[in-house]
Amino acid sequence: MFNRLQYISQGNTIEEQLYNIHKALDHGCDWIQMRFKNTTPEEAFTLAEAVKILCKEYLATFIINDNVELAKKVDADGVHLGLNDMKIEEARTILGDDKIIGGTANTIEDVLQRINENCNYIGLGPFQFTETKANLSPILGLQGYHSITEILKSNAFEIPIYAIGGITLENIDDLMETGIHGIAISGLITQSNNPSELINELNEKLYVSI
Repeated sequence: MFNRLQYISQGNTIEEQLYNIHKALDHGCDWIQMRFKNTTPEEAFTLAEAVKILCKEYLATFIINDNVELAKKVDADGVHLGLNDMKIEEARTILGDDKIIGGTANTIEDVLQRINENCNYIGLGPFQFTETKANLSPILGLQGYHSITEILKSNAFEIPIYAIGGITLENIDDLMETGIHGIAISGLITQSNNPSELINELNEKLYVSI
């Protein structure tokens, strides 16, 4: 089963990225999605190699955002693709059947497309406003998640759905009641002064139904 908590990395430099990723791993987060925009291929490769070593040390899942070729090059556990990134089928051909491929979605149409493309999981959002991502898609809110998960249940579709976008500790219980599998967060962990307590609280809420 996939972890219920994903950390999407932040940082403008390799050093900042590694610091934030190490902090998340060190305090109990077992799934890292490396997101390193506006950088050179050389820097992205350097960071990916270092994160691969860290994730192996912590027995954590290592996903790379957008960059399929980089994921193959460093033998990451998988890749996460936006709706405008490489096609899932093409990524699967490059990475093979044993790798994890996640896909972004904003609407029920997107979700059904991702299911048809045989994604392993879906990052559905944004839940609410976040400054982490530019060109934000329409906000879903709790009602948006309820509506989408109800359609999936009524059609017997089973795929892990992760809520993403401006999620706080106070939102977790209500979000999990919609039937999602877990959450993907970035700033909440990056900016935390007490990441150990935060991640413990997050995991307690996320795994309470198991």
